[in-house]
Amino acid sequence: MRTVSGIARRVQVLVRTWRPAVAPVAAVRPLAAGRNPLLSDRLGDQRRGGTVLDQMDGTTCGSAVLVALAAWADPEEIRRLDGPAGTARTAVGERGPGAAPATDVAPGFAARYDARQKQVHRESAGLWPRALGTPPWGMVRWLRRNVPAAGPYRVRLVDDLDARDVADVVDAVGVALRAGRPVPLLVGAAIPRHYVMALGLHEGGWKVYEPTSGQVRALEPDRIGARTLGRTLGFDRLHAAFLPS
Repeated sequence: MRTVSGIARRVQVLVRTWRPAVAPVAAVRPLAAGRNPLLSDRLGDQRRGGTVLDQMDGTTCGSAVLVALAAWADPEEIRRLDGPAGTARTAVGERGPGAAPATDVAPGFAARYDARQKQVHRESAGLWPRALGTPPWGMVRWLRRNVPAAGPYRVRLVDDLDARDVADVVDAVGVALRAGRPVPLLVGAAIPRHYVMALGLHEGGWKVYEPTSGQVRALEPDRIGARTLGRTLGFDRLHAAFLPS
């Protein structure tokens, strides 16, 4: 059975006489070279300041992804999270799988991280009921307004029953990842339910941040067409990819 996003994608294709070409690598150049992102690209638990980098509640997966993407693109975001300069700080180094690069984090990181997720959730949801999470258009709008350094993103719906459509989106995500650009993904069952974010490439697959667990996990893209994403991402179906535009 097609998902609601798959049906919407079919309508998009029917009203168009073309399919968008995959953007060239030059159009999605990396922006964060040499910066200190919130997430590492190591598989496993993601921590900073002794805090697991997970979503704070069942409605803030999108907010956790937006905060991570903002921290990747804008050094000010990570400074805000790490705390004010001049306070007593705790050194955080590479102490195991998933550890972030060595840095100093002021006490209270967990409270700042949760508060930032709440703020981003409120701003990105707009008039949308916050109990339903963040809508896709809210994700794109928030990035455009608040993190211009990330560059514009667009929502690319996916029909996971169409092998050609799946191949197209896998190619497009691969282009972005090879250029160093994170790609938020929306997964679910018949309806969209959960945001995750592809961070990089891994042995022919992708490294994906899953905010419920606060982990980076390995994902084989061929599982999109097989509709078996649940073991890794919590839900089986890919509804949309947020691509640099």
